[in-house]
Amino acid sequence: MMRRLAGVEDEDKWLAEGIAGIQHNAFFMHRALDANNLREVLKYSALMLSELRTSKLSPQKYYDLYMRAFDQLRQLEVFFKDESRHGLPVVDLYELVQHAGNILPRMYLLCTVGSVYIKSKQAPSKDVLKDLVEMCRGVQHPIRGLFLRSYLAQVSRDKLPEIGSEYEGDANTVMDAVEFVLQNFTEMNKLWVRIQHQGPGTVRERQEKERNELRDLVGKNLHVLGQIEGVDLDMYKETVLPRVLEQVVNCKDELAQYYLMECIIQVFPDEYHLQTLETLLAACTQLMPTVDTKIVLTQLMDRLSNYAASSPDVLHEFLQVEAFAKLSNAIGKVIDTQIEMPIVGAMTLFVSLLTFTLRVHPDRLDYVDQILGACVVKLSSVPKLEDARAMKQVVALLSAPLEKYNDIVTALTLSNYPRVMDHLDDGTNKVMAMLIIQSIMKNDSCISTADKVEVLFELIRGLIMDLDGTDTEELDEEDFQEEQNSVARLIHMLDNEEPEEMLKIICVVRKHLMTGGTRRLPFTVPPLVFSALRLVRQLESQDGTVTGEDVPATPRKIFQILNQTIEVLSSVPCPELALRLYLQCAEAASDCDLEPVAYEFFTQAFILYEEEIADSKAQVTAIHLIVGTLQRINVFGVENRDTLTHKATGYSARLLKKPDQCRAVYACSHLFWIDDRDGIQDGERVLLCLRRALRIANAAQQMANATRGSSGPVTLFVEILNKYIYFYEKCNPHITPSDIQSLIELINTEMQSDDNGNRRIHSDPFFTSTLRYIRFQKQKGGLMGDKYDLIKL
Repeated sequence: MMRRLAGVEDEDKWLAEGIAGIQHNAFFMHRALDANNLREVLKYSALMLSELRTSKLSPQKYYDLYMRAFDQLRQLEVFFKDESRHGLPVVDLYELVQHAGNILPRMYLLCTVGSVYIKSKQAPSKDVLKDLVEMCRGVQHPIRGLFLRSYLAQVSRDKLPEIGSEYEGDANTVMDAVEFVLQNFTEMNKLWVRIQHQGPGTVRERQEKERNELRDLVGKNLHVLGQIEGVDLDMYKETVLPRVLEQVVNCKDELAQYYLMECIIQVFPDEYHLQTLETLLAACTQLMPTVDTKIVLTQLMDRLSNYAASSPDVLHEFLQVEAFAKLSNAIGKVIDTQIEMPIVGAMTLFVSLLTFTLRVHPDRLDYVDQILGACVVKLSSVPKLEDARAMKQVVALLSAPLEKYNDIVTALTLSNYPRVMDHLDDGTNKVMAMLIIQSIMKNDSCISTADKVEVLFELIRGLIMDLDGTDTEELDEEDFQEEQNSVARLIHMLDNEEPEEMLKIICVVRKHLMTGGTRRLPFTVPPLVFSALRLVRQLESQDGTVTGEDVPATPRKIFQILNQTIEVLSSVPCPELALRLYLQCAEAASDCDLEPVAYEFFTQAFILYEEEIADSKAQVTAIHLIVGTLQRINVFGVENRDTLTHKATGYSARLLKKPDQCRAVYACSHLFWIDDRDGIQDGERVLLCLRRALRIANAAQQMANATRGSSGPVTLFVEILNKYIYFYEKCNPHITPSDIQSLIELINTEMQSDDNGNRRIHSDPFFTSTLRYIRFQKQKGGLMGDKYDLIKL
């Protein structure tokens, strides 16, 4: 560390000395310029430029020194342009500066005068440029030579004989400009590569850093080549690219090859790359094994992809040159030859090739599948994919078709798509499965055939079953629920207008879901059941006559499947959910006029209630669900309906809490009186249910008084009163005005005093509202008003 600090301090000192030398000699040079003294100008300018002969500075420090000298050379060039000041023809001046004592100052002066010589047009620019580029070979020190040739490139840039230039003519052609730049590039690249061989091997890391700092000096030549007017495709194909690639391949240097290939891709037009694709790709396969070829190829494919996206008119060019085949072959060769290329590198290349293909050939699914197949082959050569970066690239590879086609159905036709997913670890497999489901939801895609559903559920099996013995208990509960809810939403996206095919889809989904384990079934079975019930109602609207060749798509067959499915759910155990689903199926069976099926589903629901549901709150909810469903069903005969109704009322009376008993019993009254249905208007049994509920409410009041010293609220009585009023309005002959009036008096008595005879002020908003309703009906008049007039308040 101390040695490094000492080296930096020494460099700063040497740089300061060099700058001081330049400034000192520049002062005398300017005094000579003011006096128009050519001899003194040349003397002090040579001394000034001699400061650039140092070998002690790093490239960065040398650049600072070079820029100080460059600023002075600009003023010197102005002096050389004005022949009236120095009195010599430019041709004589060009000869004179060649007598400078040291070659480095001599070449800087020669380049400066050469620029003036070309501008004077007293000689063909190609001759002067050729002379200069040849004589610069005299400086072979890498850093000094690079900066000298960089200066030559800079002063000659606006004097090249390109098309439209004032220096273009019979003796000067675009080829001369190209030849000059190519020759200067070749020599600069050689100097740049030689830097690595300077000094001992212990400073190799520092040398590579210094070389990296100098790369732009070399790359500027390629930028100039890309900007020369008149370099058409033929010239590029026949001269420019072969010469540049020859230098790139032959230099056998990792840094130079990578940087120069990057420059070629960036500076030349896209259409040139396309027309010379084979040559360019051949060079990529000849690079050093240590060169990061994947980045070079990726940049090339990205540029070509953007070019293809720029206009539909250029797509035919890609077809003409068979771009996909050439890129695919080149990538295959690179992956095969670079045995030590990490798997992430190969996956990156496949992603870039797929991106290119989806932009240029979106209609060629065989190309997409071919890329995925090559990816499978590469992944198969790896025992286990553990690199997180490679895994990310595989996900990008699988996501690209989804994003392009906005349709999972298209991806499902790719035979190698699931084979690529097989190589993902469990966590990444789930991520990819979620992306697939999100794509389906986003694009509202409908999967309409059993075969495609089979492929889809194979792709997302990481969400619907445990992979490699993964314990679902280890998963985050929130993440697990989100995953299963996504699967549930997906099931609703599976649909087909043909009942036979839809039944096949349901069977395929059921087959996969049944492997999900007890923790997943409560999430995934309900959407499957409702999907099947949707099919049942579709068949019911078609009279249930549609059958298939293999599996008859009839409601009875579907109900058999549903019974087996819910039975699995009831054994999870998840009895409350299973009971709800049994009742839904019973109602659907009633709509299809299948009394035995509906009765069987009710039987299963009652068995669950008796054997599995022990929680009192769950029992209350279950009873009300049973009563509500039974009330809506009209398929049962008298015997079956009486059996089920008797069961429901019996369960209601045996609930744990008196208020729950009361509410369940008066709810059962609706089972005996159903509007607009002949034969189910048993007013006597309605009255029995309401009186039984009233007795239970009385018992609840007495228990409240015994435990709390007060009778408590009269809510239950008011609720029963409302039931009396409801059935009174429905013209139940067993509900009389005196029954209602007696109940109102009972409620008033309960509200005004407690069991000890003490009066209390107590109001019930529900009761008040009920009385207001009765008064409103009285005032309204008509037939209903006459009925309510019989009730005395």
